[in-house]
Amino acid sequence: MAKTEKELAFLRDLYINEAWTQRFTDLVDKHLKFSKEENLLYINAGTGSHAFALGERLNKTTAVFATSENKELLRIAQDKAVAVKSDVDFSDIQFEDNSFDAVLTDASFSRPADVAGVIDEAVRVARSGGKVAVIFPAAGSFGEIFSLLWEVLFNEDLGQHGAAAEEMVVALPSVSRTEEIAESAGLTNIQTHTSKEIFEFENGAEFIGSPLVSDFLLPDWLESLDEKEKERVNEKLAQLIDAEDGTLTFRFTVKVTLLIGEKK
Repeated sequence: MAKTEKELAFLRDLYINEAWTQRFTDLVDKHLKFSKEENLLYINAGTGSHAFALGERLNKTTAVFATSENKELLRIAQDKAVAVKSDVDFSDIQFEDNSFDAVLTDASFSRPADVAGVIDEAVRVARSGGKVAVIFPAAGSFGEIFSLLWEVLFNEDLGQHGAAAEEMVVALPSVSRTEEIAESAGLTNIQTHTSKEIFEFENGAEFIGSPLVSDFLLPDWLESLDEKEKERVNEKLAQLIDAEDGTLTFRFTVKVTLLIGEKK
């Protein structure tokens, strides 16, 4: 049964931040440099862990604002801000155009088709000359899962007889395509950084039982299926992983990518 938005928000805070999000934010910390920005907006900051860390590291004259993907995540982030006495201002207001010296967006759970819109929104709220950065999984991610998913969907005659899995592969934006999108959106001095991250699971059951997979990745990939069909796919996918890998662990890779540019 699908979890509620509130349950998913707690999972994001307790598990997903460390298991998934930190792989992306580590790339931000390594490559995104700040200088004399008066303010920064963090879009899709989840429950706030990285936003709070940035707030601590930035010059005390830099005001940090943040948004969350939904009200449940926002509620947790606001409570945490009070608990840790952070100055990061979490809200759900609509910010005006040309408002921020720097904008960072976490698109690690955004649908691939929405990446262009995510970049457009980040550029909209940035000032001319301001930094814009977006983190996302690029093409080449999840290949080990998609190949097995195709086999399961094909064998079970689901997802347009496996075509849905093929669509998952082509939907992920390539680094070069994302750079083109960013340039069209009004960014210059574009640079990208990537890191190949490996996620490892003991067996098929652990993979399917992982909150990252069962509650955040598979629901989007299998959204065209009904609940009974999803259960079939999960069961068959776990079995196939064990049949393919035997006593070996199952791994999949994600091409974690950070795009940085400046607004014209």
